[in-house]
Order: sequence, then C-alpha cells, then structure tokens
Amino acid sequence: MTHKFSRLLLVPAIMASAASAPAQQSNDLSQVVSHMQAVTTMNASFTQTDRNGQSLTGKLLLKRPGHVRFEYQKGVPLLIVADGKALTMVDYEVKQVQRWPIKNSPLTALLDPGKDLARFGKRVATSNPNVVSVEVRDPKRPEYGTMTMIFIKQAGAPGGLTLNGWVALDSKNNRTTVRLGNVKFNQPIAQSSFSWRDPRPRRKS
Repeated sequence: MTHKFSRLLLVPAIMASAASAPAQQSNDLSQVVSHMQAVTTMNASFTQTDRNGQSLTGKLLLKRPGHVRFEYQKGVPLLIVADGKALTMVDYEVKQVQRWPIKNSPLTALLDPGKDLARFGKRVATSNPNVVSVEVRDPKRPEYGTMTMIFIKQAGAPGGLTLNGWVALDSKNNRTTVRLGNVKFNQPIAQSSFSWRDPRPRRKS
C-alpha cells in the first residue's frame, strides 16, 4: 500500500481568546529569532499525523541552512530530504521522486535561519505562558500554505526555547501535524545524511 504524504510537514497551538500585549508579542518573536540563529543542527524523533488522524513516526535531522531529512518508521517506504536547494520526496514503493524548491514550502521557516519572521511571522496567543506559537505565511504566496511553529520555553536551550513541533496547513486546508521528542541541538551531522538513493530505473543509453 502506498503511503500518501502531504507536502507540508506540519502540534496544534493551544489557542486563547484574549490577545497578547504587543510588547510581549515582539519579545517572543525576538526570542524565536534568537533561537533560530543559535541553532545550526537539530535531531529529534517525530510523530506525524495527517488530517484523517493517521500517524507515522520517524527520525528528523536538520542542518541549517537548507538541509533536512525525515526518515520514517520501518515499513514506510518514504524519505523526505532537502539538500540546500530542493525538497525531495522519494517513494521507494512506487519508485517515484518528486522535487520542488524549498522556498515554495513553509518548511523554509525552519531551514532558513535568516527568514524574516518580523515580515512573514506573527505570534499566536496561547493559554500557557511557557508556550510560544508563531504562524508563518507569505501573504503574496498563499499557495505555499501556512506553518505554525510551537516552542517551549526551556532554560539552557538555544535562545531559551525548544521546538516542540508544528502544524502545516496547505492552500486546500489539509492539515498535517508534527510533534517532536528527544530534541538535541548543535551536534555534528554529516553532510552525507542528506543524500538519497534514486529508485527510478536507469535509462539505457
């Protein structure tokens, strides 16, 4: 059976009815920017849940700028890799490869530490003062979708934050949720971790 995968690797925010004060929003965004700039690599376990409530698990490797690898649980023949330029989905079951520019996905908010969150991001109110939620979207490119990143305040973590996960919503309102665990920052990750084997048959010359 082929596993379908949403292009937008998307932990729901705990919404509050009252809006936060502007000064607090600005401070939290600055803290998120500081965190993003302080993180060069990250590895974690993840649980990905689609709009139908079906979940997959796996391992995440991230190396900024522009590199990420989502390696799924045993028995799931999918691999998602970004090599600094393109985001590639490899389906080994049907021997299919799909590629698209990283900048066309909300994942660029994770992969580019220089992403202008002041321009593309806004803080979303939460009911927990230790949770910082930031929604990232390009109003000029609604087809790229929306990504809401969830951070937990944690002393000793880069910028005082740990990424807990995110929710991605594509232009058709398809939601994908990713929750992270065992997050570790700034440990060495080999560049070869972002290579992949092409399953497509070679053309005979």
